[in-house]
Amino acid sequence: MPARGRRSPSTSARADLAGRLRLVQTELRVRLSRADVLAEILRAVNVSLDPERVADAIVTHAADWLPAPSWLVLAIDDAGHIREMGERGLTPTLEPAATAVGQWVIRSGDVCCAMDLSEDRRFMTPIAAATVAFPLKCRGHIIGALVGIDRTPASRDPRFAPATMAALLTALEPGAIALDNALRVQRAEALSVTDDLTQLYNSRYLSQVLRRETKRASRSGRPLSLLFIDLDGFKTVNDTHGHLFGSRALVEAASVIRTSARETDVVSRFGGDEFALVLPDTGSDGALAVGERIRERIAAHAFLHGDGLNMHLTVSVGVATLPDVAVSAEALIQAADEAMYYVKDHGKNGIHVAGA
Repeated sequence: MPARGRRSPSTSARADLAGRLRLVQTELRVRLSRADVLAEILRAVNVSLDPERVADAIVTHAADWLPAPSWLVLAIDDAGHIREMGERGLTPTLEPAATAVGQWVIRSGDVCCAMDLSEDRRFMTPIAAATVAFPLKCRGHIIGALVGIDRTPASRDPRFAPATMAALLTALEPGAIALDNALRVQRAEALSVTDDLTQLYNSRYLSQVLRRETKRASRSGRPLSLLFIDLDGFKTVNDTHGHLFGSRALVEAASVIRTSARETDVVSRFGGDEFALVLPDTGSDGALAVGERIRERIAAHAFLHGDGLNMHLTVSVGVATLPDVAVSAEALIQAADEAMYYVKDHGKNGIHVAGA
């Protein structure tokens, strides 16, 4: 944990971010040169192989070192997407601006110090805020970004003396290494949560993603949707042509669903001939559009055409959205499942939104 007994820089609220940075730079440089402080950093960021816990340790120390009230850590995940790993004091209003800054830092590899984001053409955000942001570097590569943001614009760009900047970047490196290691472990674990037949994610990974995204959606106030998809009449394929052809039909269905989903959606095989899609930052209207696209493409697909058959299948799709009909991952699954069975009970080959 950060050392106790010191005045937190963030409590010096009389000056703007640039002014507060000037006040703490000498003390910060001295602190970061101490062996015991660096040892504590190493211990804190290596207590877990969970990327989010490592990111929490990074923002905890950053908030203790620097006088910005809100912090965000972004990192590149196993799919190559930039996603939030940890935050502290970040409001829903500031999150898009902090994310834009972090994405810029990751792409450019540069430190960012800006007095007012609303006037900075690099970010195209209406949020008037000052920021300091740093690349997280590991083994010569940018693996993420640390962003500090203050809702009040500064009178000038926040600045660091060269020696202070060098000490700060050095102190951040153990956290970057620990975060990279945790992400590598997470990528390796992802291999164990892939369905062998369809190569989609399996239900275990679906549960992990739903828990994570539910937590994120609840904090940010953004919607989260879940689709449940069931192949209508799939039992006929197995009964008529055998399980080998049934398995091939499932693989084809998985491919159609995957290519019909968006890049940000998480597609999984829930079990048997049921599939599920997690749609972050998506309300019921957006989820309905994705579900309808999948329904149409499945209905138009000629299954087992390469095997001399021309079978046509349909799907029943259930949609559930947080916070409209659920406030937890478990309730979201139940609502989507019930919506799907509503379609099954009313003629199949359709889509139903829970709560409609």
